Amino acid sequence: MSAPVEETPDKSAPGPMGAPPERPCDEAESETIRFPEVPNMTQSADPLKNRAERAAPEAAGGNPAAWPPGELQAVLAAWNAATERLQHTHEALRAEVRRLTDELEVKNRELARKNRLADLGQMAAHVAHELRNGLVPVKLYLDLLQRRIGGDSGSLEVLDKALAGLTAVDGTVNDLLQFASDRAVQLRPFRLAPLVAGLLETLAPTLSAQSVSAEVEIPPDLRLIADEHMIQRCLMNLVLNAVDAMPDGGRVKIAACRRGNGVAVEVADSGPGLSDDALHRAFEPFFTTKRQGTGLGLAIVARAVEAHGGEASIGNRPEGGALVELFFPTRAQEAAA
Repeated sequence: MSAPVEETPDKSAPGPMGAPPERPCDEAESETIRFPEVPNMTQSADPLKNRAERAAPEAAGGNPAAWPPGELQAVLAAWNAATERLQHTHEALRAEVRRLTDELEVKNRELARKNRLADLGQMAAHVAHELRNGLVPVKLYLDLLQRRIGGDSGSLEVLDKALAGLTAVDGTVNDLLQFASDRAVQLRPFRLAPLVAGLLETLAPTLSAQSVSAEVEIPPDLRLIADEHMIQRCLMNLVLNAVDAMPDGGRVKIAACRRGNGVAVEVADSGPGLSDDALHRAFEPFFTTKRQGTGLGLAIVARAVEAHGGEASIGNRPEGGALVELFFPTRAQEAAA
């Protein structure tokens, strides 16, 4: 009989109660434990001490009294220099924040003003339209009445006053319509000097009656790319404002020149000038210093200049009087010159 064969248990087979099979020790996963290196205790103590002394000034908890001579002064000097740089940077940042804050406030005020102008423009257009519809038949009836009472001088005098009042109201309506107008700017090149000459010729009777002389300083070849009708209306408003500011007579000056990236047009008078409040509110609609005025003249000017992408400004001259400047940026000014 052959000797019985001893069976080798299958270690991959499941153990009792489904436990995982045992694995040989040589196949088991092992973890490697690394211990920190132990410094060489036989190393000389002097080099270690020297290194510690050199590192002491850089350590957060180092003892300044133990630092080498001059090291403390160098550290303090570096600290003071860094502190001064930080202070300068802080002051520069604060100045920049103030500048940006002021600029933002100016932009917000300008946006609010433009929003108010838009609302006022819509209201003015509606009011002016209704007034004009009512004024047309009134004027027709007054004209008919004037023809019927041609022989009655007393009645004609009263009627003339009524017509004068109607004409004033019609002028106010025209100002409202002009202020509310949102028509497109018709750009074309034109010479400024002939336009001003024609304007002063039209206003010659008014200037003579108020004992106001006019002076013009405009290069003959200076051209604008702009809406000629709007520019003429702006200059007329400015000249009439100047005349009203000089009831006892004076001088009005119209000048223009190329400046920087555009053309500047100035209208100055020899009157008493404007107060600080008037200078601040000069371009606000319906603000006026006149007894009889709509307060729309300068608002119309500013609106027209802004429609050209320009800017209107006002100030007092050192020698007396007010000065209004209209600046028109370069569109094709150089090409038109």
